[in-house]
Amino acid sequence: MVARVRYDFYWMAFITVSGEPATRHEELARIAAQRLNCELVTEARLADIIASEFGAAEGISDKAWPHLALSILAKLGTEQHLVVSSTGAELLFRNLPGILRVHVTESESRRLGNLMVDRRLEREEAKDLLWDMETEQSALRKHRFGRAGVRFESYDLVMNGEALAIDQMADVLEAAVKSKGMLDAGLFSLAAEAQLQFQVRLKLARFGIVPPDRVHLVHKEFGHPSEQVFANLLDFYRIAWEYEPRSFALQWDKDGKVLEAFTPDFYLPEFDLYVELTTMKQANVTKKNRKIRLLRAIYPHVNIQVFYQKDVRDLVIKYGLPERLAQ
Repeated sequence: MVARVRYDFYWMAFITVSGEPATRHEELARIAAQRLNCELVTEARLADIIASEFGAAEGISDKAWPHLALSILAKLGTEQHLVVSSTGAELLFRNLPGILRVHVTESESRRLGNLMVDRRLEREEAKDLLWDMETEQSALRKHRFGRAGVRFESYDLVMNGEALAIDQMADVLEAAVKSKGMLDAGLFSLAAEAQLQFQVRLKLARFGIVPPDRVHLVHKEFGHPSEQVFANLLDFYRIAWEYEPRSFALQWDKDGKVLEAFTPDFYLPEFDLYVELTTMKQANVTKKNRKIRLLRAIYPHVNIQVFYQKDVRDLVIKYGLPERLAQ
């Protein structure tokens, strides 16, 4: 399994606003974005960005949607705090410290009333439309995330639209955001985004979604077979790489002579990301981890990710390279 992205570099405010069909949660999202000076990302806007960056939305698998959404939202989150109103958005960035997941619920009769007023429908027409909306939303969640139903434990704040007007719900949401100090934190760091985009690229390639350009393949002599496997993996998914392009000094003597240095295995220029493979026995792994801790302390701007032997093997098998490369 790919290592999780370390979101603790810096974190943006990521506020999701969802609701049952016809609860007017989209209006709540719009008001919240205006009050909090956040960027509003709707279902329609996500679809437009996906279409412009990755091709026509109709040709993209629903199962690829979470990965595409993560890629887009991470990029937007480096520039602005976000309020997102899109089906299933609460299931994205689940381990992000600055997340607030809001859900609006109302009775069926209240939602029917909303549709009758908003769409100028008779009651029977509103019933048919509500059924269609519920069916569509359930199907979309099922296709995107493998489950159709809503789980209230997926949310941090659930509000009853029958007890609270839109402005009152906006007051509660705003108070929660300010109480958590979400807008005082930094935005999504470029380092965290780079790691996420690298992992997303691997996942998207499973759905045939790859950049149009082809990476120039360079043959190298590698120090370990696992490095050759990893290079093949990067080539397969058109991720440009450099092998051991730079060494980082870690210790010096009193005259400034370098006593100890560390050379990461790969550099991925597209993501400004160094990758180190660790496939040795535990004693050597411990020594390497010490060097990586030193590197992060001395060069905090350097973005590095470690892959262990099982990580590489799982990547090869999970993302479809020939099984022989996993040997």
